[in-house]
Amino acid sequence: MSNIDIHHAHSLSPDQARQAVQEVAEKLSERFGMDYAWDGDVLNFNRSGVDGHIELEPEQLHVTAKLGFLLSTMKGPIEAEIKRVLDERFA
Repeated sequence: MSNIDIHHAHSLSPDQARQAVQEVAEKLSERFGMDYAWDGDVLNFNRSGVDGHIELEPEQLHVTAKLGFLLSTMKGPIEAEIKRVLDERFA
């Protein structure tokens, strides 16, 4: 298994950050069939081969994910896409 661990700074209000994370989750769900659910300020997401969460913190997001064997070979591109989306939504 491979792990993804990304900290991303932001300057959005808590409500704006939550809305942006919700929009990202909806796109992941549509594009990759991800299931997701909020637990307080943590958005948990999963699908076959991926289990992770996005934690809303003051002025920062913390994204962690465990990739199964097959997806671990694509860790680099997956991390790059996550960072690209975070840069786009939380610039």
